[in-house]
Amino acid sequence: MRLRWIAAGIVVVLAALVGGLAFAYPSAAATTCPGCYGLTRVGDGLWSERGLTAAQQDQLIGLATEARRRVGDFYGGRESDPRLVACFTDDCYDRVGGGGEKGIAVLNRAVMLSPRGLDAVIASHEMSHVELHQRLDGDVPQWFDEGLAVVVSGDPRYLGEHCRRPDDGTALPATLPAWLEAASADQQVYSRAACRVSRWLDANGGPPAALELIDRLNRGEPFPALR
Repeated sequence: MRLRWIAAGIVVVLAALVGGLAFAYPSAAATTCPGCYGLTRVGDGLWSERGLTAAQQDQLIGLATEARRRVGDFYGGRESDPRLVACFTDDCYDRVGGGGEKGIAVLNRAVMLSPRGLDAVIASHEMSHVELHQRLDGDVPQWFDEGLAVVVSGDPRYLGEHCRRPDDGTALPATLPAWLEAASADQQVYSRAACRVSRWLDANGGPPAALELIDRLNRGEPFPALR
């Protein structure tokens, strides 16, 4: 009888913890248990709302495959395998705790896509964040994290002709709060960060330079000045 009461107590505590997580951070709860939020499995590690057409399912499977390919091609393989939760409707995205963004990485283990972010560029951008933090023991400046994600995703909004302008060496936001403030004022901060990362990669041998940098940072070296 005593063991039964102990087991019941454990269940109550776990339920309270899960309920607290769902209340405080619904996106974490939703990506942990997509089925609990009315989502259904569409493919390997891929979840979405119920009632999708065959064409919508194919769209999601295609963008997930392409996004994973882009990350794998840049890094020479993937060490992360984030769960992908994608919504075609605002109601679905609101339900899983999303906001006004196109996509977001959740606790470096999952990615959520809104109806405005259902393409391989947005998916691979967010997956790049997860992959970087899977490989990296510490932190990098936020501008580098974001700029690298733009490069990995090949986002045409911020690369190409934007990078033909010279880099004026202006300091870029190093912390997440500073980055969010800057990006809300001018989305082209993504371009300035991405072009700086892209030029640095081009001058140092391409994607292997990023892997070498990660190794150096993991050995305790400070983040270098990149120009």
